[in-house]
Amino acid sequence: MKITAFGGGTGLSTLLRGLKNYTEDISAIVTVADDGGSSGRIRQDFGILPPGDIRNCIVALANVEPLMEQVMQYRFKEGGLKGQSLGNLFIAAMTDLCNGFEQAVKEISNVLAVTGRVLPVSLDNISLCARLENGTVIQGESQIPRVQMEQNSPISEISLLPSDAKALPEAMEAIAEADGIIIGPGSLYTSILPNLILPEISDGIRKSRAKKVYVANVMTQPGETSGYTLGDHVRAIARHGGDGLMDAVIVNGTKPPA
Repeated sequence: MKITAFGGGTGLSTLLRGLKNYTEDISAIVTVADDGGSSGRIRQDFGILPPGDIRNCIVALANVEPLMEQVMQYRFKEGGLKGQSLGNLFIAAMTDLCNGFEQAVKEISNVLAVTGRVLPVSLDNISLCARLENGTVIQGESQIPRVQMEQNSPISEISLLPSDAKALPEAMEAIAEADGIIIGPGSLYTSILPNLILPEISDGIRKSRAKKVYVANVMTQPGETSGYTLGDHVRAIARHGGDGLMDAVIVNGTKPPA
């Protein structure tokens, strides 16, 4: 069975760790809007796409010794590299050696014996914007939760700059060939929707005959979905990407522990 999964952050990589036990034909399509933390520094210093979410998905699908996974996820604790991820630096180096981010991800996936493939949703230099209900416009994925909490105004809409960003052709092929499409789990406005607001992506999912499943988060998220019901999550996806993006929703039905 061919599975295509969308997301970013830790949600998608967690999902992939389980999925690879059931099929080797997995395409993970990852948001590239991150501009904070280690990924943001790499993006600013080297002018490449943010590597963090890509790195997490590669590690999740890799078939390597535990020590190699620890190396890829290692963060420096002191000095000028404090907080920086070794895996992110590795991707930056490979991007230079392979003359491009897309080829670097492919080569790293080969080296780490990745099950399936990991694909950036776009190769464009995307910036995420959010409009709050009070009219405030926020630019930058890392700023959205902070400003939303400061102003205590719900997010009404998110968009991308440039507005004409193009989806990666291989991502479109993965959608067309999929038997199953999984959306989430992950941060609704900063991991899930940045993929779905690319018109090519949402149109491709809508036209696909695959079974389409949305995996809802276990809990709401401060700065994005405080006070949201499950229905609010589903309506936000439909409002941004249109109808027809999901046939079913998986939702946790038990109360989380304290």
